[in-house]
Amino acid sequence: IKAMAHITGGGLLENIPRVIAKNLSVKLDLSSWEMPEIFKWLQKEGNINNTEMLRVFNCGVGMVIMVSQNESHKVIKSLTNIGEEAWLIGKVFQSNKNNVII
Repeated sequence: IKAMAHITGGGLLENIPRVIAKNLSVKLDLSSWEMPEIFKWLQKEGNINNTEMLRVFNCGVGMVIMVSQNESHKVIKSLTNIGEEAWLIGKVFQSNKNNVII
C-alpha cells in the first residue's frame, strides 16, 4: 500500500491529494464504478455538476487505496474475497499540480 484516503467531507477531489506526494496527481475513471442511487438523486434534485459532487460527496467510494499498478488486481481480488466491493478507479501519475482529474 502506497497511500490510503478515507473519503469523507471533501469528497474524492480533496481527500486524495492529501495522501499523495506533491509531485503526483490522480486521473479518475468515473465509469469504473456505479454511483449509488442516493447520490444520483441528490445530483439530479440539487442540479449539482459532476465536479461539485466529487468535491463534496464520496459518490459511493468510501476508501481509496493506492498500490503499485502490478499489484492492483491482486489487491482487488483480495478485497473481493473478503466481501468488499473494490474497483480500479484511476491512475496515479507524475504532475506538478497534486490534484485529481476527472
